Amino acid sequence: MRIVFMGTPAFAVPCLERLLQDGHEVVGVFTQPDKPKGRGYAMTPPPVKQAALKAHIPVFQPSSVKTEQALTQLRALAPELIVVVAYGKILPKAVLELPKYGCINVHASLLPRLRGAAPIQWAILRGDQKTGVTTMYMDVGLDTGDMLLKKEIEIGEDETAGELHDKLSELGAQLLSDTLYALQTGNLQRIQQQDSESTYAPMLDKSLCPIDWSKSTQEIHNQIRGLSPWPVAVTSLHGKRMKIHSSRLTGHASGLPCGTVTGADDAIYVSCGDGMVLSLLCVQSEGGKRMTAADFLRGHPIPEGTVLGK
Repeated sequence: MRIVFMGTPAFAVPCLERLLQDGHEVVGVFTQPDKPKGRGYAMTPPPVKQAALKAHIPVFQPSSVKTEQALTQLRALAPELIVVVAYGKILPKAVLELPKYGCINVHASLLPRLRGAAPIQWAILRGDQKTGVTTMYMDVGLDTGDMLLKKEIEIGEDETAGELHDKLSELGAQLLSDTLYALQTGNLQRIQQQDSESTYAPMLDKSLCPIDWSKSTQEIHNQIRGLSPWPVAVTSLHGKRMKIHSSRLTGHASGLPCGTVTGADDAIYVSCGDGMVLSLLCVQSEGGKRMTAADFLRGHPIPEGTVLGK
């Protein structure tokens, strides 16, 4: 099938690679413009662009797909289908209606749950025990189009958003392959979404990061997992910011006030609002490197009774 692929981050790369493995003719890739990154702010191409150039596929990076120039480029490519995976831009009606078989999107949730920009992270932040990937036909709404196929997976008790991202990325590639096979064989069924069952997964920002130790161990554990590897949950130690990259539920009770360190050996144990203890496993001091709690404690011992967040 003659396909234009639209995607930007690493999550989308396995889908692009799977299209090529399945023998589809990817005639062009649309991705977001290069952005400055790192301490030197060097202009860096997005992962999808790197994968496309490696496969010798023409790359287009318009600042907007709503321009006549972008539409002209798409018409020249004459795709039968447009596949969209985490592109990061809204497609206008003119683009949605251009290909013979429309536009199919791979979305990292079990729609209609978690429509929006950050479904992987919010699945963990909200304490979901399962999630998955959905393929759908795109329309002018935000992840509101008819659903096609779904695959579901369990979320591990200690699984971070970064770990779940990698699983769903590979799952999405397989589901896309299955979806296009069903399309080509005439067996693809459309299922209308029920708006009454929908939830929203907004973009992440650093306002979500500060830990409130008066919350339950489970809520804080979900926050730490859901914000790892970005933007990362934070607290303070001796007045300086400390990032928390991973944690674990201990099941141990504590009679100490919220945020109090109850002990520190190979982990930092902290009392939470439900009277239970959370184990902090991987931390990062202000201006320092990410490290295990055990390594951190060798150079920064924390006496029992220290209160975090003050």
